[in-house]
Amino acid sequence: MMKDAIETAIKMETDAIAFYAEAADKTSHPFGKEMFKGFIKDESRHLKILQDVFKGCDVEAELVRPSETIKTVFSELKNEMMQRVKALDTEYEAVNIALGFEKEGFDFYSNAAAAAPSQNERVLFEKLALEENDHYSILLETQKFLENTGHWYMYEERGIIEG
Repeated sequence: MMKDAIETAIKMETDAIAFYAEAADKTSHPFGKEMFKGFIKDESRHLKILQDVFKGCDVEAELVRPSETIKTVFSELKNEMMQRVKALDTEYEAVNIALGFEKEGFDFYSNAAAAAPSQNERVLFEKLALEENDHYSILLETQKFLENTGHWYMYEERGIIEG
């Protein structure tokens, strides 16, 4: 087991959970709240997997695609989203900070996968990297929404209808 990598990953996931909890609490927009709460759920699941691996448990990590969940949240809240014309600076800043967290997580898990001594550890880190990449993509779309509400709405609405 890559003890140092697992310990670092546990710290990263713990920090991400704390950040997303604060962001969800401070965000007034319903979509932002739901997005951050969803990330808390994902990061908590990651943390549990990593803690089990650290304890020596044999863990099979299920691949979860956060991008599928976010489309559902968007569909449910699209009318409320369109009523919001301007985002609070703190919400925009939270998204930008979160983008950094997710990029860092993706890079870390990708490197850990490449260095993993076993197939199981490689697969685990690859799955975690993929989920962090999904979070990053969701946050980029959220950033577009905050910068230009109408454009993001049309882009995402088309994706939901066609996809």
